[in-house]
Amino acid sequence: MSHNLFQFKVLPHIEKGTPLFFILIDNLRFDQWKTIQPIFAENFRITEEESFYSILPTATQYCRNAIFAGLMPIDIEKQFPALWKNDEEEGGKNLNEEEFFRAQLKRLGKGDLKVSYTKVVNNHAGLDLVNNIHNLMNNDINVIVYNFVDMLSHARTEMEVLKELASDEMSYRSITASWFEHSPLHQALKKIADKKIKIVLATDHGSVRVKTPYKVVGDKQTTTNLRYKHGRNLNYEPKEVLAFREPKEAGLPTPTINSSFIFAKEDSFLCYPNNYNYYVNYYKNTFQHGGISLEEMIVPVIKMQSK
Repeated sequence: MSHNLFQFKVLPHIEKGTPLFFILIDNLRFDQWKTIQPIFAENFRITEEESFYSILPTATQYCRNAIFAGLMPIDIEKQFPALWKNDEEEGGKNLNEEEFFRAQLKRLGKGDLKVSYTKVVNNHAGLDLVNNIHNLMNNDINVIVYNFVDMLSHARTEMEVLKELASDEMSYRSITASWFEHSPLHQALKKIADKKIKIVLATDHGSVRVKTPYKVVGDKQTTTNLRYKHGRNLNYEPKEVLAFREPKEAGLPTPTINSSFIFAKEDSFLCYPNNYNYYVNYYKNTFQHGGISLEEMIVPVIKMQSK
């Protein structure tokens, strides 16, 4: 699962003198991996193709922090109370991944490893990665977090032109392959393909195309995510969701008394009664994440090495 991914799927492959690149592409479904696999295979030998389970909620702030901290969210909050932010709190929720990661290495007795952490959230940062990739060869582990696929998923919801371009799973896969082939990430990896390196490619969660709306009533503090809701006094139909009245049962923090979590299942999405029809029409057939589905929860972890 997310919180022990690094311990079991990355750490065993670290070898002194051979840099390991841990590449995390945000929101990469397994079927999307299969479309970019042939592009990776041009330059690298794929030695292991496996899957792992994302924790709940299948949302970046929970899954990705769990991967880098090596802890469930409830334990991250306990160990790093100043750094963990709950849904309703202001500020970025994934700003401390490098700190979490270094703490995890120390806890696992690997604090002496030489580490780099690079987050790519736009094309400019991607080009910086291309220019700097050779300098990373001196490290034991290089973490690269790439945000494009997640941004594509969110932009597809908001932009009509992208809804046309990625109208279903097949076209969504096609756009992912086209993006990767021409991406700075691909350019950067090609520059070091002739060097002795290892790559572990993973993601934090997938996404699912939502089709079935369900009504949920909550107060003003309730979260806006369509695949999970977190708050007090949630009103819902029990058979339509998976509910945790005690968040700690799911390894999640309890920010306020009476806080609970509910998760949408399969292709459903959760809407409030206010402007219900508008939101149903707006979000139907969009790709969302945060809930429970095979596409969101069973995600790739791939090991490669230079040919």
